[in-house]
Amino acid sequence: MYSIVTKDGRAKRGRLETVHGTIETPVFMNVGTVGAIKGAVSTDDLKTIGTQVELSNTYHLHVRTGDKLIKEFGGLHKFMSWDRPILTDSGGFQVFSLAGLRRIKEEGVYFQSHIDGHHIFMGPEESMEIQSNLGSTIAMAFDECPSSKADETYIRQSVERTTRWLERCRVKMAELNSRPDTVNPHQMLFGINQGGVFPSIRKEHARIISEMDLDGYAIGGLAVGESHEEMYHILDETVPCLPENKPTYLMGVGTPANILEAVERGVDFFDCVYPSRNGRHGHVYTARGKLNLFNKKFELDARPIEEGCGCPACRSYSRAYIRHLLKAKEMLGMRLCVLHNLYYYNKLMENIRTAIEEHRFAEFKKSTLEGF
Repeated sequence: MYSIVTKDGRAKRGRLETVHGTIETPVFMNVGTVGAIKGAVSTDDLKTIGTQVELSNTYHLHVRTGDKLIKEFGGLHKFMSWDRPILTDSGGFQVFSLAGLRRIKEEGVYFQSHIDGHHIFMGPEESMEIQSNLGSTIAMAFDECPSSKADETYIRQSVERTTRWLERCRVKMAELNSRPDTVNPHQMLFGINQGGVFPSIRKEHARIISEMDLDGYAIGGLAVGESHEEMYHILDETVPCLPENKPTYLMGVGTPANILEAVERGVDFFDCVYPSRNGRHGHVYTARGKLNLFNKKFELDARPIEEGCGCPACRSYSRAYIRHLLKAKEMLGMRLCVLHNLYYYNKLMENIRTAIEEHRFAEFKKSTLEGF
């Protein structure tokens, strides 16, 4: 059950009640592709840094270690020891990212595993079954994420196929949720809006999938090569065509500035690998922008990454020490940077929620962007 607590302009302060707990939105989902955040971050760490939702990937868990094995453990929550919400991506993005290893047909997609080359088939029914085995809180519909450079004719055909796949996902999920041995009989289904950078296709697709009355709606196929301005324009055109009384999720986005812009346009779910990936390379986020701790100027810097930050890194360690760890290739350095970045993102979302509640989001957005 999703409800809007309050609005400030188009920005929504929402709440999604799930079988695994309440999600306060806007929310940033911390990306743990194979059931763990890269950078030696445990589920206890995730609670310490204020994580609400962990995101894992259907395709990657299917090819390694296997969704059927995970079901034997009682699902992904028990397997990874995490009792809060989990969203599983459908594997549809791999249709885009593994372009050299797949063939798309009406029935689904034929892959070669990126690990050992063995052949895999995944269609809507297979994706739903894998996600049901994982028992995630929210399952994503199986879709095609076309390249932002694809022509209008291809995009339109792709979107029509994604719509047909969505209906198959909906039917299959209803059947899976009714099985007596299902891990999570309350699993939610989010549909995905596609359409490249063509507003007319986006809006038409949004209206069609809105009629399916799903648990939530995502906007996919952005942050895949188009400019930020194109992305914001698509959000301006598309978000108003999706149901306001359902959660809206912008997939794979993005930078703190991207998030602020999208919240202003009515989006309330986000995910991105930036904070963990950048952290593993010594790049850390602050209210003054991003720092590269490999830089020599931090060699004697006794300050924390950010003054006043409550993350585990900033509470105990200096920039100089973390730089030393990174230079020495000690895993602790990478871990501390990832923890800081995820804490920064989670805290940013908390501050966004407060700003919307207090009807000062525009002012908060302006001052935050100026700080960068």
